[in-house]
Amino acid sequence: MKLLEQKVAIVTGGGSGIGRSIARLYTQNGAKACVSDIDEEGGKTTVKQIEEAGGTAFFFKADAGIPEDNKKMVEATIEKYGALHIACNNAGITGPQALIGECPIEEWDHALRVNLSGVFYGMRYQIPEMLKAGGGVIVNMSSVLGKVAFEGSSAYVSSKHGLLGLTKTAALEYSGHGIRTVAVGPGFIQTPMISNNLSEDEIKMVRQLHPIGRLGEAEEVAELVLWLSSDKASFMSGAYIPVDGGYLAR
Repeated sequence: MKLLEQKVAIVTGGGSGIGRSIARLYTQNGAKACVSDIDEEGGKTTVKQIEEAGGTAFFFKADAGIPEDNKKMVEATIEKYGALHIACNNAGITGPQALIGECPIEEWDHALRVNLSGVFYGMRYQIPEMLKAGGGVIVNMSSVLGKVAFEGSSAYVSSKHGLLGLTKTAALEYSGHGIRTVAVGPGFIQTPMISNNLSEDEIKMVRQLHPIGRLGEAEEVAELVLWLSSDKASFMSGAYIPVDGGYLAR
């Protein structure tokens, strides 16, 4: 039997990178998935890849930072598949690259809205449906920068730190009701978020911060998320698990 047989999952930010890899791996392991992203073309490409591999998924265009979009996304998933058992709240943005004393306030607000409030909005509507289904799993995508700081990235760092507090609080509130909540902390992963926002010199610099000697791959993060989303991780709740090539060991 596949790890996620007869499960229904939502993956936000599923149009590329880590989210795409998670959605593909979920469905390869038996889940039916709602793939959500603000990028319609990317999200539909993910669904096409899933279907070509024999999996089941549909695309729902949503901005993670808008409460109503999250509500409608969950409703569409229930209408399509009848239940919700797993949610990977993966959607996120890099935010402004600026010193705190020079950070544009609008860009700060946008990063916090998507990266932190967006996860809260998702959980706000995911949790009631998981309770109806008898339990579930929520995996929130933090970062190594949810544990340590990085100059020039105050909004991103703050949002990912806050995400850990949200995850732990949810674990206290809902573990006894059958809903496990965990956070994953990727190091720097070779995705469009990296290639579109960092120069070659910057990528070389962050590569050197990983003792393993390279950036991570999206599939490596997805393998951890799959395991955490399955019954094999049934005693894990409230945890933060890095997948970082040794980044946090320094």
